[in-house]
Amino acid sequence: MRTHIVWDWNGTLFHDMEAVLGASNAAFATIGVGPMSLQEYREQYEIPIPRFYRRLLGRDPSTEEWLKLDDAFHDRYRELSPSCGLTEGARDLVAGWEAAGHSQSLLSLYVHEQLVPLVDTFSLTGHFLRVDGRSGPAGGQKAEHLVRHLAALGEQVDPARTVLIGDAADDALAALSVGAHAVLYTGGSHTREKLEPVGVPVVDTLAEAVELAGRITG
Repeated sequence: MRTHIVWDWNGTLFHDMEAVLGASNAAFATIGVGPMSLQEYREQYEIPIPRFYRRLLGRDPSTEEWLKLDDAFHDRYRELSPSCGLTEGARDLVAGWEAAGHSQSLLSLYVHEQLVPLVDTFSLTGHFLRVDGRSGPAGGQKAEHLVRHLAALGEQVDPARTVLIGDAADDALAALSVGAHAVLYTGGSHTREKLEPVGVPVVDTLAEAVELAGRITG
């Protein structure tokens, strides 16, 4: 069976860290936390997101605070994200992987109804067997979404020959939980120092990630 890549979107194929930082700082302001630099954000960010906010506050955010945080983040992100583009080389890598006879899909924790038209804006949709975003409340982890994603792909994909390429430790944990592989990319939400302890390959470019994906399952 051919090798399958499950791509992450935000911080991986979509280079949106400046928008994420601006949106996060807008969210922080609702709970009295000062703005962060991009480096500070990448050093502290983690999934599930409520744990990230717990670290900043020293306690769990209340239900009211969580709703304010989530609303502020997404309102500002919608303002900033249109100025963002694909990660360098992403378009050619996606097209090249398909041309080589492999398959790929996209799974993101960005809300599904907003993800799908955004991916289509970049004319990438046709390269993927599926494009799935988050349904349900924010703040969870990717593992449960990956289970549903692979189930929907069915016999087209073998988890043992699947590689999830993402920018967060949570991406790797999700992949490992279903018997798949993972390669983590340092250009997104996490620093290399936060990714390496997970124990999967960590790379600095998407080209390296794709090359590794082919070798891991080859």
